[in-house]
Amino acid sequence: MSVEEDQILRELHSYLQAHPSEETAIMPVYDAALDHSRRRTCTHDQRCPLVMTAAVIVDEWGRVLCLRHGGDYALAEAEPEDQDDSLRDAALRLLAEEAGIRDVWTEPGRESPFLVDVTPAGRHPYGPRLRVGIRYLFRAHSGAVFPSMLETGAVAWVPFDEVGIPALRGRLEGLLIGSR
Repeated sequence: MSVEEDQILRELHSYLQAHPSEETAIMPVYDAALDHSRRRTCTHDQRCPLVMTAAVIVDEWGRVLCLRHGGDYALAEAEPEDQDDSLRDAALRLLAEEAGIRDVWTEPGRESPFLVDVTPAGRHPYGPRLRVGIRYLFRAHSGAVFPSMLETGAVAWVPFDEVGIPALRGRLEGLLIGSR
């Protein structure tokens, strides 16, 4: 099974229910997914939004698991592949493959996307399309990553206030400050 537009629509709908103030930014993505779902094909000549997914994994110290990307650390994003049953599965698959992460969990009531960010064309390396990042929040103990991955610098636990995505920092701050 693979991720279908219907799943993307459900995730975006769920997110918009929780964050109605973000409707303006997300509606072009929602409309494109709705059109794909109805027609069962893309008629946008490869101009439709590019959907990426990411697992935001936070440890007991409020740090975020990041992968080495160039000379820095960044959240791992994945484009869903045919073997992924859901966007959440695609996000976790990438981190399992790249970081050896295991034993993650979702806090009750946090199964829906934690953040959806839309980046206009020209502000990302994916070409002339909108880039949509659908991010899910997971928790893990700091020891859930293979030690060799940390030792070689392939991954790192980064303080949430050093993550390079302002909307993500703000959302995490709102959630984590009360839980420390």
